[in-house]
Amino acid sequence: MIVIGIVDDHAIVRAGLRALLADAGDVHIDFATGSSRDAVARCATTEVDVVLMDLRLGVGESGVDATAALRALPRPPQVLVVTNYDTDADILGAIEAGAAGYLLKDTPPADLIAAIRAAAQGDSALSPAIATRLLSRVRRPDPDTLTPREVDVLAQVADGLSNREIAKALFLSEMTVKSHLAHVYGKLGVRSRTAAVARARTMGLLG
Repeated sequence: MIVIGIVDDHAIVRAGLRALLADAGDVHIDFATGSSRDAVARCATTEVDVVLMDLRLGVGESGVDATAALRALPRPPQVLVVTNYDTDADILGAIEAGAAGYLLKDTPPADLIAAIRAAAQGDSALSPAIATRLLSRVRRPDPDTLTPREVDVLAQVADGLSNREIAKALFLSEMTVKSHLAHVYGKLGVRSRTAAVARARTMGLLG
């Protein structure tokens, strides 16, 4: 069972997510709140697998700051951003804070549930619109678009390592690994680890 929390300052959105996820037999909603502070406090005492996080919350609260705070906990949940906002600053800020994925609120229900399951396994999930926006930052993908460190991270992914294992092997934080992977996805125009590895091999970046 995947234990999740919901953070959104609109009660109607929280209710909608509850109703949507009620049909997912492997998802249990532990809490739904409009306060990121409440979410961090809850996750500090209860083991939660995935938190669905809006970016724009109440006065004095930030979804990006909350994501960083959650990821800094001793037993951090994965954070899946679910929002209406898709600017470069929002996307990169959330990913660099440690978000496992970034979805827009018009994401089809089946895709949201699939993203929750992927995040629970430590994988990343980007909506097509977000992947396209990241890709637009690099017009012509070629072997030179990936930095040496991004290639190092992708090579570890190809070997089947999790983000945590990659972080340990390369002496990086998990947050940094996720940030590298987000940039790789955008540069290669893909949405998953498997697709990134396949694309990199086609481009001759991996053996």
